[in-house]
Amino acid sequence: MVLLGLLLVLLAGGAVALVATEESARYVLFGYTLQLDHVQMFAAGAATAGVLLLGLWLIGSGSRRSARRRAQQRDARAETSSRVARLQDEKRELERKLRREQEHTAPTDRLVAGGVEDARH
Repeated sequence: MVLLGLLLVLLAGGAVALVATEESARYVLFGYTLQLDHVQMFAAGAATAGVLLLGLWLIGSGSRRSARRRAQQRDARAETSSRVARLQDEKRELERKLRREQEHTAPTDRLVAGGVEDARH
């Protein structure tokens, strides 16, 4: 939409430049000669203004839509990042719990294993 709006603004600007550079009311456009009276000139000016306003509106709405999409992507990235951080914290906590459990169960396993080995000899 921004590109189409920019194209319309440039088209309207070209029409204004064409009228501003001509000294008479006779215009040559793509090989065609146009001679406009006052009413036709007013209508052409109104149409040019309408095209300019439409182009500016398209640029504005396209920019707002792009900004909204970027904000949504930024929020989604932040949410994903916080979710990953929470999962990593949870993983570290579970690893600590596992190490503590292994430390508490390891001495009794050695005693049991050592007692079994001693009984066999």
